[in-house]
Amino acid sequence: MKKINSAEDYFLVKSQWDNILKQLREIILLTELTETLKWGIPTYTLDGKNVAGLVAFKSFVAIWFFNGVLLKDETYKLINAQAGKTKALRQWRFSSIEEIDSTLIKAYLKEAIKNQQEGKTVKPEKKKPLIIPEMLLSAFAENLELEKCFQEFGLSKQREFVDYLDDAKREETKIKRMEKIKALILAKIGLNDKYK
Repeated sequence: MKKINSAEDYFLVKSQWDNILKQLREIILLTELTETLKWGIPTYTLDGKNVAGLVAFKSFVAIWFFNGVLLKDETYKLINAQAGKTKALRQWRFSSIEEIDSTLIKAYLKEAIKNQQEGKTVKPEKKKPLIIPEMLLSAFAENLELEKCFQEFGLSKQREFVDYLDDAKREETKIKRMEKIKALILAKIGLNDKYK
């Protein structure tokens, strides 16, 4: 598979959705937004701030609105793809070329741009303090190198390890996960690094 280094590369690789991606991209490029590549997807910014993204999945293409929760959405086009997790991000999905209403899309983009210009954003919630599970604390007591390597990670990566361990319901699963994260921590590899 071709490595994606630019927005142009992204559109060349997603051939299943060529027509929809091309049409949506043309609509977005009619605005004052600047096209860039972030997280491997075309992202559209205003003064360096994320406003929208364009992404293809297996069964649909979506326009992501980074502060979509602030849009009026009177036509009910926007959905929260991860309810309970995603606070601001909303997506508008397309699975056929007939679903594209350029006038309506432009209106949503115009409102998103206006919100960005006015500084309207959703502030991230304060993160809960990182509470290291007893199982991991015990492993630190047995292996000081493990604790040293863990402390070298940023808070978000530490939280990924802790949440991964805490999310396990059965003791057997916790033990398996503990072995996995110990190896990753000692190798100085984040839990989700392979996805980034």
